[in-house]
Amino acid sequence: MNLQETLELHVKAAVKALFESELESVEFQATRREFAGDITVVVFPMLRVIKGNPAVIGEQVGQYLLDNVDLVKGFNVVKGFLNIEISDAYYINFFQQIKDDESYGFSEVKDDKAVMVEYSSPNTNKPLHLGHVRNVLLGYSVAEILKASGKKVYKTQIINDRGIHICKSMLAYQKFGNNEEPTAELKGDKLVGNYYVKFDQAYKAEISELMAQGQSEEEAKKNAPMLLEAQEMLIKWEAGDEDVVALWKKMNQWVYDGFDVTYKNIGVDFDTYYYESDTYLLGKEFVSEGLRTGVFFKKEDGSVWCDLTEDGLDEKIVLRSDGTAVYMTQDIGTAIQRIKDYPDVGGMVYTVGNEQDYHFKVLFLILKKLGFDWAKNLFHLSYGMVDLPSGKMKSREGTVVDADDLIQEMADTAEEISKDLGKLEDYSEEEKQELYKTIGLGALKYYILKVDPKKRILFDPKESIDFQGNTGPFIQYTYARIQSILRKADSAGSDIPSSEEVALHDKEKELIKQLELFPEVIQNAADQHSPALIANYTYDLVKEFNSFYQNVSILGADTEIEKSFRVALSRTVSHTIKNAFQVLGIEVPERM
Repeated sequence: MNLQETLELHVKAAVKALFESELESVEFQATRREFAGDITVVVFPMLRVIKGNPAVIGEQVGQYLLDNVDLVKGFNVVKGFLNIEISDAYYINFFQQIKDDESYGFSEVKDDKAVMVEYSSPNTNKPLHLGHVRNVLLGYSVAEILKASGKKVYKTQIINDRGIHICKSMLAYQKFGNNEEPTAELKGDKLVGNYYVKFDQAYKAEISELMAQGQSEEEAKKNAPMLLEAQEMLIKWEAGDEDVVALWKKMNQWVYDGFDVTYKNIGVDFDTYYYESDTYLLGKEFVSEGLRTGVFFKKEDGSVWCDLTEDGLDEKIVLRSDGTAVYMTQDIGTAIQRIKDYPDVGGMVYTVGNEQDYHFKVLFLILKKLGFDWAKNLFHLSYGMVDLPSGKMKSREGTVVDADDLIQEMADTAEEISKDLGKLEDYSEEEKQELYKTIGLGALKYYILKVDPKKRILFDPKESIDFQGNTGPFIQYTYARIQSILRKADSAGSDIPSSEEVALHDKEKELIKQLELFPEVIQNAADQHSPALIANYTYDLVKEFNSFYQNVSILGADTEIEKSFRVALSRTVSHTIKNAFQVLGIEVPERM
């Protein structure tokens, strides 16, 4: 039980003893800095069950706690706010319990139902770009946070490896490729992406030519030979044409190999993969079942729909009049297939941009109407776009910010700033390059993850790599500083004093109070699917440590007992930083 939970029991007991009334809950908040106290009880909500002046009620409850509860050492009341001072012994005893726990904050798996988290899910006609980076970082981090909160987690993606956009790259390669293949300098996903751009260039040239011949822009777009050939290629693929399928397999494999390199560079992984070429026909069988049970209805042209107007939405098509499926049908089938493949899955998280908000409202609602109990545990991790100072990105025009290039740019920027600071003289070249990558990736990940997922981000690489302020490098630097202290301390901190031997400095107490919050922050971040809560908690912890570091001598403490305690406290802070950054997918360097 944490402090708040313990105090809630005592406050309820106080109210029962003093007023013969039962409180359902107790409202707490942080004590304002201008008042003495460690935690504040808000008295006003008690007036629902107790009649009287809130300040007087606060005085009575405060006195009861002081007289009857050992951990309370003082109190004061400001209007309807009861500020409670907690004894040093409570904080020291709490610290004794966590000081040797290197996995502090993480819970053992406590739920027999797993969660499947889907993220990335790219198209195989281009490399991963900045937009994918936010998706991948969010999805991976949420999966790790859910794991840390005690959930079993499967990380997955569905690769969009079929359709007209894939055929566009294939057709351009057929026409202009001259049997080009990936090289060490040109990864397969980039090579295929180049041909997607070449298709668009050729297609636009044909449109201009047809318009010059008198066709309208709309007619020219439909009649351009490049598009007609791509459509014909898709028909051949669906019919299983041997040559088309062989080219499709070859080019897709190039892309998969390229993606693997990028994922490794970013530091994310997956437990399982789904491919649209395997799933695009799924779901059709459930249309028949939905028609039978009245979830769906058929229109005169033979198309099948779901009427969601009573739920505040509209009618949604699930099968075209020619019997072909739409994306919604496929997503229904894929969700059901995942439960068949992993029967222990009781919920899913879909990491997809906010332009698909409506799609997922409809999908989840249809699955509920089809009678799947697990549908109530589906969550759309919706996120905003990532913009750059230079403007919006367009894949087909080749103006995207390639993920690999971005990672390299971040490492280069970290190198430039680190050289200016001039603190790496004793590093080998290999150690320097590894550190630059760690700092650069940490800056990128932290900058993106510290923002609430729903908000749009303007990403500035230089601003993200700053060794001051709310940035990844600032937190990494603090972690490295603690490691330096621990190396100098040698064996200090192995024997921690008891609560009778140490009177806590205010800065020590504030640091322990911040540490105590970590398990709750993990649980809240899991409940809200928000890495931002972890990122900003870590920044607050680091600020608290730096204030402690500046105001309290660690290695030069007056007594060995104090030194031992402060070294142990620093070590526990470093474990907590490392654990927090671990669920964000960020590494921490031992030296900087």
